[in-house]
Amino acid sequence: MLKIRPSECELLADYIREISGMDILPSKTYLFETRLGKMADTLGFPSYTALYEQARADKTHALAQQIIDAITTNETLFFRDEKAFDLLKYKILPDVIDHRAGYLKKGLPIPIRIWSAACATGQEIYSVAMVLKDLLPCMNAYRIYLLGTDISAKALAKASAGYFSSFEITRGLPVDKRDRYFTPLENQWKINDEIRAMVSFRKMNLFHSFAGMGKFDLILMRNVAIYFNMEMRKRLFEKTVAVLEPDGYLLLGASESLTGICTDLEPGRHLKTIFYQPKSRTINNQPERT
Repeated sequence: MLKIRPSECELLADYIREISGMDILPSKTYLFETRLGKMADTLGFPSYTALYEQARADKTHALAQQIIDAITTNETLFFRDEKAFDLLKYKILPDVIDHRAGYLKKGLPIPIRIWSAACATGQEIYSVAMVLKDLLPCMNAYRIYLLGTDISAKALAKASAGYFSSFEITRGLPVDKRDRYFTPLENQWKINDEIRAMVSFRKMNLFHSFAGMGKFDLILMRNVAIYFNMEMRKRLFEKTVAVLEPDGYLLLGASESLTGICTDLEPGRHLKTIFYQPKSRTINNQPERT
């Protein structure tokens, strides 16, 4: 494997931070070598400096995307941290439906908008889709928009295709949901069309503008900000508040906190799970959203 020099670690750490926001310590030599070394060898680069210089010069940004695909973790599983999905079932979803009751009174479907940020290969947002399918007997009464975004084009392609290995299927997915929502195909499992059709996927860098996204009832940003430095975390959550409904919910990872990072969001607790909501929130019962 191609060996990396300390100066090259610093060069690549700065570049990766610039193009993705991820803050990788230059001291993590093994990370650069294990995730970028094989790519550099395959593409014929004699050094990591040559890889960096070519990525800089590439106007198509294709090589930068390959670097992002290689360096991102994409670690995920179905129903990761089951308590978060209990919160969705027993607190968040009932509250959203109750607060939007005005839609049904006017004969309009209730909008439910959920965003999974840094969704990797899609297990989290597909898990959300399965929960909604289980809990809402009449789907026609709701206008559901589920969005999964990630910076890795490779991860998104897999998520969009909806094929998962037997190993991936066994990680967190209950057998009853596997049998109900997946079809076995040789050594893979394909998510059924009814669930796949509920979810949209989009390539997105979280440090680019959120303009045009609309507002969400729930944003899942779990174990995402841990890869960013403090300044970047503050910038990220400032933008996140702006796309949350006034009574919307933000879920972070079980070990994450917004203490000292964002004062516009306040914590709440239900079923031993912490969530965040905008301060000075108001309840919207009227069908004003598009």
